[in-house]
Amino acid sequence: MIIIKQNKCDYCGCCVGVCPVNCIELKEAAIEIKYDICIDCDLCVFVCPIDVLMTEHESDFQKV
Repeated sequence: MIIIKQNKCDYCGCCVGVCPVNCIELKEAAIEIKYDICIDCDLCVFVCPIDVLMTEHESDFQKV
């Protein structure tokens, strides 16, 4: 699962463009991921230039 740090996002749309199943949408002031169709390929995580997106695993690691 992808974790979004909404307050850090600059809404560049890189994540939207790279998603192979089109499960990411830019709303007015937020990124929205349709988790029911996300295939956890993590391409959005790798392409984000300012590290707004992270995997659930990365999020758990940062808590330690």
